[in-house]
Amino acid sequence: MTARTNINRPDVWRTPGFPMNQGVVEPEGRRVHLTGQVAWDADFNVLHPGDAEGQTHAALDNIASVLEAVGGTLDDVVSITTYFVRAEDKAAISRARQARLSEASGPAATGIQVAGLWDPDLLVELAAIAVVPHERYHEPKD
Repeated sequence: MTARTNINRPDVWRTPGFPMNQGVVEPEGRRVHLTGQVAWDADFNVLHPGDAEGQTHAALDNIASVLEAVGGTLDDVVSITTYFVRAEDKAAISRARQARLSEASGPAATGIQVAGLWDPDLLVELAAIAVVPHERYHEPKD
């Protein structure tokens, strides 16, 4: 079985201590592409209105829940794209990511400021790809 390999070149920028890597070579496992996750509950209510940090945590909760259904965790995320509405929220989004993702298993990451998201009360959307190791992967039960 091939393990995950992180690529971090000393001649390319990197923020020390931040949960991301310049590149990630996927380990063996089942690749899971997730729909962009936002701070909606199951009834489409926006959680944490006006709070980008809270919304980032809620989106990560949704990612964790989807991955849990197949035996995965946030540590299995190999790539994440963060769409955000307000430039002033970058620090809050980063705090939430640092609280939930580890530097060792940080994904390859991209951040994109956008004019708006599906619901005008949403401030952050996270689109993730994960690879769940074969030994933990199972078909979803619901």
